[in-house]
Amino acid sequence: MSAALVAGLVAGYGIAMPVGAIGVYLVELTARTSWRVGAAAAMGVATADGVYAVLATTSGAALAPLLAPITTPLRLTSAVALFLLATWTAVRAIRRYRSAETPLLATEPHPLKAYATLLGLTLLNPSTIIYFTALVLGERPANGTVFAAAAFAASASWQLLLAIGGALLGRGLTGPRGRLGTALLSSAVILVLAVRLL
Repeated sequence: MSAALVAGLVAGYGIAMPVGAIGVYLVELTARTSWRVGAAAAMGVATADGVYAVLATTSGAALAPLLAPITTPLRLTSAVALFLLATWTAVRAIRRYRSAETPLLATEPHPLKAYATLLGLTLLNPSTIIYFTALVLGERPANGTVFAAAAFAASASWQLLLAIGGALLGRGLTGPRGRLGTALLSSAVILVLAVRLL
């Protein structure tokens, strides 16, 4: 059981720690809204990682050949979703800046919406399922439930750490220019990552 626990923690941190478009968006979302919204969004990312860990442990060998033909369409769909997210973030930030909207929480999304958005975006990422499937096929943890739970816990702890960083950043950048700058920077990074998927 301890081997599956350690393998799950390593797998969870391995997929969560490289900060990509989702991580950047999570920090930016928390910075411009609140810790509550950021934490909900973080749990959306962790839930997707947990779902993929469960799928990999329960049917990884069967899924690997099925995913091979759809990896390219999934990557393209993911790139389009990231492009739309980058555009939406930039347009919204510019509109807010031009309208001189100052309250941070005036347009705060509901935490459930933030959770669902980040869950959906993370589920679109084919590299997550391929990553977990490759790990499971290579290591074959004795206890798949412990492996999946540990992977979820590791991902959740890292995503919540990113949200905390966003909340702290938000306190330091509460002015209109600061929020515009962070949103545009976030959009640019997400856009670059979307282009790299193509």
